[in-house]
Amino acid sequence: MAVACFQSPVGLLSITEENGEITRLDWGGQSAGHAPVLERAVAQLSAYFAGELDVFDLPLRVNGSDFQRAVCDEMLKIPIGETVTYGDIAKTLGVSPQPVGGACGGNPIPIIIPCHRVMGAGGKLTGFSGAGGVETKVALLRHEGAAGLLI
Repeated sequence: MAVACFQSPVGLLSITEENGEITRLDWGGQSAGHAPVLERAVAQLSAYFAGELDVFDLPLRVNGSDFQRAVCDEMLKIPIGETVTYGDIAKTLGVSPQPVGGACGGNPIPIIIPCHRVMGAGGKLTGFSGAGGVETKVALLRHEGAAGLLI
């Protein structure tokens, strides 16, 4: 396991890898070890925040239940600049929106797996598990050009 840190516009991010796959993205932390996939992750996050990358291309591993992984797979399908609701994901998976909200909140790799693009019913702005909460979610959505629905 290795950890790389990256100073982003939304704070210091730490990216964790295990066996060549990204397993976590957190706020704060310290670098430890080295792994080529972390160099790619930092480069892609830098490009994303520079407005030069719309889709991350990294090996990801979501440690969690099958349902958690299914919700993360659905979030990965949301294009930059767009949003969906918990209900939209719930309908796709054939479940109610509440557990989808829990799975979004438990996303271990925010930003790369874009849980910030998931809104409440009617497009209502809801929480965000990263540092800064809703303010960080708003900043990410504005960065991606989805701010029209937030103004």
